[in-house]
Amino acid sequence: MKYAITLSLVLVVTMAQAQPDRMYGYTKEAAATQRALEEKFDQQLKAANLDTWLKKLTARPHHVGSPYGKANAEYMRDLFRSWGYQAEIESYQVLFPTPKVRLLELVGPTKFTARLTESTLKEDGTSGMTSEQLPVYNAWSADGDVTAELVFVNYGIPADYDELARLGIDVKGKIVIAKYGGSWRGIKPKVAQEHGAIGCLIYSDPKEDGYNQGDVYPKGPYRPSDGAQRGSVMDMPVYPGDPLTPNIGSVPGAKRLDRSEVTNLIKIPVIPISYGDAQPLLAALAGPVSPDSWHGSLPITYHIGPGPAKVHLKLSFDWKTVDCLNVIARMPGSERPDEWVIRGNHHDAWVNGAGDPTSGLVAEMEEARAIGELVKGGWKPKRTIVYCAWDGEEPGLMGSTEWAEHHAAELQQKTVAYINSDGNGRGFLFVQGSHTFESLITDVAKDVIDPETGATALERQKSFLAINTPGAKARKEILSKNSMTLGALGSGSDYTSFIDHLGIPSLNIGFGGEGGDGVYHLIYDSYDHYKRFVDPKLEYGVALAKAAGRTTLRLANATVLPFDFKAFHRTVSGYQTEVMALIDNMREATDVENMLIRDKRYAQAADPTEKTVLPATKEVVPFVSFTSLQNAIAHLEKSAASIADQLAAHPDPKQADAVNQLMYQAEQKLLSTQGLPRRPWFKHTIYAPGYYTGYGVKTLPGIREAIEQRSWNEAQEQIEIAAKSIQAYAAQIDAAATLLQNN
Repeated sequence: MKYAITLSLVLVVTMAQAQPDRMYGYTKEAAATQRALEEKFDQQLKAANLDTWLKKLTARPHHVGSPYGKANAEYMRDLFRSWGYQAEIESYQVLFPTPKVRLLELVGPTKFTARLTESTLKEDGTSGMTSEQLPVYNAWSADGDVTAELVFVNYGIPADYDELARLGIDVKGKIVIAKYGGSWRGIKPKVAQEHGAIGCLIYSDPKEDGYNQGDVYPKGPYRPSDGAQRGSVMDMPVYPGDPLTPNIGSVPGAKRLDRSEVTNLIKIPVIPISYGDAQPLLAALAGPVSPDSWHGSLPITYHIGPGPAKVHLKLSFDWKTVDCLNVIARMPGSERPDEWVIRGNHHDAWVNGAGDPTSGLVAEMEEARAIGELVKGGWKPKRTIVYCAWDGEEPGLMGSTEWAEHHAAELQQKTVAYINSDGNGRGFLFVQGSHTFESLITDVAKDVIDPETGATALERQKSFLAINTPGAKARKEILSKNSMTLGALGSGSDYTSFIDHLGIPSLNIGFGGEGGDGVYHLIYDSYDHYKRFVDPKLEYGVALAKAAGRTTLRLANATVLPFDFKAFHRTVSGYQTEVMALIDNMREATDVENMLIRDKRYAQAADPTEKTVLPATKEVVPFVSFTSLQNAIAHLEKSAASIADQLAAHPDPKQADAVNQLMYQAEQKLLSTQGLPRRPWFKHTIYAPGYYTGYGVKTLPGIREAIEQRSWNEAQEQIEIAAKSIQAYAAQIDAAATLLQNN
């Protein structure tokens, strides 16, 4: 995962003030002790360590199943042991295809053969390791040998195909070319396949990712003309992990599906290409000129086709099984060893992977080392801390998913929280996750100082959001808040199995948003690029170690866990308002659209000289009852207020064990036993990746997507399912509040 925000802004910098006594979930006295511990932790952090490990871990390509990936795993295991952890490598056997044949050529009306390679650069010391590099490809493409006319489909998302339909353009039997952006890459061949395309090309347009953004590498940080974004096109909104072993760990002896039975793999050939390879293909297209919003920055007129450009795409893969090596390091808790705080970042990369993921990984390693130093000095965490370095994230979150599936029952019983990071960079602290952690993260963000400005991470995030959010009212609301704004989690990194499948409270944390980073999934995501353009001093790596480390330590040491259920209620109530507005707005829009169609307004407005397919009327949007959901959220409001009152009294530590378990397992009540429609692996009723967004989150996903797909009976069913899960969640909170009250 990457933060890809590059914006110029003016910041109102608030200098760090003296640390407040308040710390959510802690008494005043306990907060003072904890803050003193965290200051000792901060003093241990050294940017030089991050630099050393970043250079070593990225010295060679290290994808899942590679020799250097294995060497890195063993190196990290040994480091964790030297820091005082009980560290082991847990191995899983996963399917991982690599290319044998890659051919893309324009066969008419002119001839052109795509290079499908990236150049070795003298300015980048690891770019020439061709014998170890994975070539440019999309993992989980189907084998195929197809020739057909080409069609440009913009980002290749459902709305783009709606536009093609209005233009009377059908992609059935064609090969499509789509831009990166607009959605996750795996959605593009998925939607193309649904519309009958027989092949898919994906390219990075320089408008979003290249010279239109700034100078290209090696002069500047942005994607050069031959840079092509590798990546998985597994249909992860169906399920992630090893595609042959859904719901179970891929250990020796596990029952495996035949590849023909798998439901989350693409059935057409697909390959990523550079904008240098894309330009001759796009230039050979004729047909209608694309809508203005589809235009990129290549020096061509963007036609849609079909044809006359005709392309030949031939791909074949070695569908082999490889070892997926997770490093698992435990620091046992002194008082509550069977309550776990889990911290993770992946270690595999498409090539050398300095930014993605190693910049986040080395921050995690320094966190762990610093905590090890505290333990060597006589301190011990109350809860067990588990540090994880996941393998196989890039092809499909395989290492974390297989581990989570393999240990599911134990994890649901013991895990207090999962804290994830991925790539890291200069800029602003961004956090997504379970909204019960809002107050915890706010306190942490007040204590972490931005290394460039001296502002707190909280104030810097507020400045960023206030300046880049449209509307005076929204800006004023942001500035009036004294809390961190948490995003909701979809998918795209290793938190997915923990929150979406197991119902474990989770966070994803990282810095980013400044500086150029146009080498995502290229051979140029290297130590040389990262040190020149992303975080030269590794100071934001240290800032991540502080933010994630303090979060880990507070969860590990709190007598009563710092969950804020009132924040969760506010968030869910907001989601309810959104979905109710969604269906009301859809009803109004449908009524107006149908009126325009019945009155022949589209026919009158169409250019008679151009081919236009007039739209058909749509079913009137019925009224759906949200009463059960409203009642459930009202119950949640009372429950959250009740337990907040009890927790504010700082209960007797003797009550803590039973109360804590009720609180951290409450998230599991938000899981639906049947899972989401058409993808039962995803069980969370509040957060999930969208079926057509991939990484992007859909909140109240069952309800929201049923409305978007105009499936009214399903929408009503999903309302009842979500209401039932929220009622169960509120009842669990009630049980915890009652326990506190009775003692």
